[in-house]
Amino acid sequence: MDYGMQNRLSRVIKKDGRCMFMPIDHGYFLGPTSNLEKPGETIKPLLPYCDAVFCTRGVLRSCIDPTDEKPIILRVSGGPSVVGEDLANETITTSIQEIIRLNVAAVGVSIFVGSDYESQTISNLADMINECEDFGIPVMAVTAVGKETEKREARFLALSCRIAAEMGAKVVKTYWCAKDFDKVVEGCPVPVVMAGGPKCETEREVFDFVYDGLQKGAIGVNLGRNIWQSPYPVAVAKALYAVIHENATPKQAEDIFNEMKNKK
Repeated sequence: MDYGMQNRLSRVIKKDGRCMFMPIDHGYFLGPTSNLEKPGETIKPLLPYCDAVFCTRGVLRSCIDPTDEKPIILRVSGGPSVVGEDLANETITTSIQEIIRLNVAAVGVSIFVGSDYESQTISNLADMINECEDFGIPVMAVTAVGKETEKREARFLALSCRIAAEMGAKVVKTYWCAKDFDKVVEGCPVPVVMAGGPKCETEREVFDFVYDGLQKGAIGVNLGRNIWQSPYPVAVAKALYAVIHENATPKQAEDIFNEMKNKK
């Protein structure tokens, strides 16, 4: 692997082999999501507890302080909205020239395996990898499922992750599943990070699934709504950081959360 590729990956995946990515890209299909109406204000107090921010070029330019050294993973696929016919009908939205111009550490592309746009979105991923490899820029594949929760089972997730890795993705983002998640990770020859999905009922539920996924081989998370939609986002972020980078148990994370929450 070339120096440039290794260097960029080392910016988003820390020396302990773990990572905590903070996605604020939801507006690209959801619009002004609750608690993300002003992305720059939302993310500012959370930056100390994340290793990279996942966002679109529009939010990067308008909301992120360019003097901040936090690495950026740039969302480069999109197109349809939540009110459209099919969220899976994505295209590549950002050129390689723009990616280089913005000096990002990595890019992210969604694939929709099992949808009517499976081939199109996998081709989007492959095309972006072809372009990014020339410039040493890592590509994270996002195995999107959308509202089809019945597809969030190990067999389907393993299929999606393996396809993404076979296309050349350096990292794959997928959903955690309660049964056989270790098989999902074992079947993917590149690092796996866990998506947060819809907001969980309790913070402990988040700590539990993140801890379980790490024990089963995931290297971290790309998790947003379960942090910044919480009434206590900084407390959740600090607790999750401890689970990921300090090997805290869910109980220890809950204690960290409660201590931070009670300082308010």
